[in-house]
Parts: sequence; structure tokens; C-alpha cells
Amino acid sequence: MAAEPIPTEPPSLEDDPAFPLHRGGKLEMRSTIPVRNKDDLSLAYTPGVARVCTAIADNPELAYDYTWTSKVVAVVTDGTAVLGLGDIGPAASMPVMEGKSLLFKEFADVDSVPIALSCTGVDEIVDTVIRIAPSFGGINLEDISAPRCFEIEDRLRAALDIPVFHDDQHGTAIVALAALKNAARFVGKPLSELRAVVAGAGASGIAVSKMLIEGGIGDIALSDSKGLIHEGRDGLNPVKERIAAITNRSHLKGSTEEALRGADVFIGLSGSTVHESCVATMSENAIVFALSNPTPEVHPDVARRHAKVVATGRSDYPNQINNVLAFPGIFRGALDVRAHSITEGMKLAAANALADIVGGDLTADYIIPNPFDDRVAPAVTAAVADQARREGVNRI
Repeated sequence: MAAEPIPTEPPSLEDDPAFPLHRGGKLEMRSTIPVRNKDDLSLAYTPGVARVCTAIADNPELAYDYTWTSKVVAVVTDGTAVLGLGDIGPAASMPVMEGKSLLFKEFADVDSVPIALSCTGVDEIVDTVIRIAPSFGGINLEDISAPRCFEIEDRLRAALDIPVFHDDQHGTAIVALAALKNAARFVGKPLSELRAVVAGAGASGIAVSKMLIEGGIGDIALSDSKGLIHEGRDGLNPVKERIAAITNRSHLKGSTEEALRGADVFIGLSGSTVHESCVATMSENAIVFALSNPTPEVHPDVARRHAKVVATGRSDYPNQINNVLAFPGIFRGALDVRAHSITEGMKLAAANALADIVGGDLTADYIIPNPFDDRVAPAVTAAVADQARREGVNRI
């Protein structure tokens, strides 16, 4: 008779180093003034605080000077598109939102509050954010699934007089444009002569396509699970109809793989797989940004057999397209001048500032700065603030 297996204890969560690091959360709130005696208390709270409240009631703009409003961002999610995990809900999204707040603070000294909403309706989210907005100087939307994210951002931008920024869209787009400008410079092709194929028509794919058009790229063909998006294709939602009107000037139809023949650039934001044989059909000195994470659309080592420049979304390969290069400095710059919005011009200024940091050090493996480069946040901050003043969207 065979011996019964000896029961074993399941591995403890604490055996994974990520869990001890996250125990109790990654954030805390601290006061900026000491309260050592009754005089301090009478100024920080009643009766002294009442005088500040009365002044703000008479002149609401004083809230920017005498509360934290002008320097704090709300990081808002509904938990429907968290990293590569998908719709995991608000509670499970909180470690990511705390992480976002940590990055705001560590990279640009921006204070923020993670807020996970237990609602997913567009009207509910918009209404909730509008109601809490008076407590903040900006709204960073995070991990809200497409296509709802587009309407939510558009409606909040129209309703509020503080910056509203969906980082999954615009952060990726800004860094991708900066990297592509340098990649084009490295391969000796003007951006205006490049034909790109973008796989994935979600939040990032749509935003990257728009940003590259703003940046002056020659043409873009965008694909989704049903193939290339073009005017007149059946079943397009309103967001895809609008992107179809400004992309694919070559009127390509069919699959992503077909569009790659002779293309100069591939940008993957879909989680799908692109075979090596398809990359091999791209133009000479091709550029491949395989950005799905953790599994790129094509392995970077494979892509390098046929492409001159390769970027990914991963930190263990060169040329990481990482949103942390953009969003901390963008909000720092917007908050510093009390901007009432983040414009397309401010996004382009951020992309140009990022690209310029590389300068004469450009190589195939260095088309975008490292997130820990101390020059990044100050350069993006200054560029965004200067552009806000030029466009007149600043308050100070």
C-alpha cells in the first residue's frame, strides 16, 4: 500500500517580497506644520482657521494659496483596465493607484490621493469626479477601460477648470512620440516620411496615433481585432470612426500583417503576436516598438534581426517606453503655473523635451532617457509650464 503524501502548507504571501513591501500600503499623510502647544492649535484649527475660511469664501481663488488644492492631484480609477490584469475592480486596483501616487511624489514631488470608485457608468464617474474636484488641483484618470475612458475624459475636461489627464492614453503617446522622433533621427528618415502601423485601437493605440499625427508623421494605419481601421468599415464605434477620418491615408484594408509590408514603423499596443516573417517584410532600417507588457508582440531579440531600432514596455530591455517619463513632470509643470487644462501643445512640448535630453548621445539602444535620469522631470516640467504660459492657460 502506497504511503499517503505528507500534507504541506501552502506558500505564505509573505514569502513573496512584494507582499511585505505592500503591507499597510505604500503611502501616508503627514502634516506640514508642527502643533506643539495651544497657540499652534488655535492657528491651525479653530479659531484661526475660521479667518482663512472666511477669506476663501469671499475670494475662492485664495484656496490655491491657503489650502493644498493647488498642489494635489486625484488619481482616479474604476478598476476596469488595470495593467494587464483587466477588470479586477476598485479594491484590487488600489495597490496600482498607490504606486501611481508614489511615482508622482518620487519623480516630481507631486502630492496625490488614490481614489478607487465603486461605479463604472460614465455618468456616475463623471458626476463623482466633478463633485470631488474642488479638493484638487488636477485629475489623473487611470486604468479606465475603452471606449468609456474617451467620453469620461472629454466630459470632465469640458466641465472642470483644472487639468484632467488620462495617463493610459496621453502618457504613453507622449513618450512614444519622443522615442520615435529620436529613432527616426537615428535611421536617417524624417518623421514626415514614415509610414507606421499601430496594432491596438484601445486607449493607448488611439492616443498614440493622434499624438504621432500631431507630431508630423507621414501616415498611420491603425488596426483592431477585426483588421485595419478605415473609413467606411462596418461596425466602427464613434471613437474609431473619428480616428478613421484622420489616419490610413493610403486606404489600406486587411490585416496588420498585410499593412506591415514596406512599413517603416510598427507600434504594438494590442497584446497580440506578430510573427518574425511579418517584421521581415518591413522597410529597410525599420523601427519596432513592441509595447505590450509583459509579453511584447514580437520578442525584441527577434525584432532586432530585421529592425534597426527596437523599443519595448519592459525595463529589462533598452528603450523602455515608460509613462513615468511623462506624467510626473507634466502635472508638476501644470500645477506650478496653475493651468486650467493640459493642451495638445503642452503634450507636444513634453515630448520634445524628452527627445532633446538624448541629444548627441543617440544610439540604437538609447532613443529615450532612463526614468531615473535626473534631467527628465525638470525638463518636462519647464517645457510644459512654458507652453502653458505661451497658450495663456496659466493662472500665474
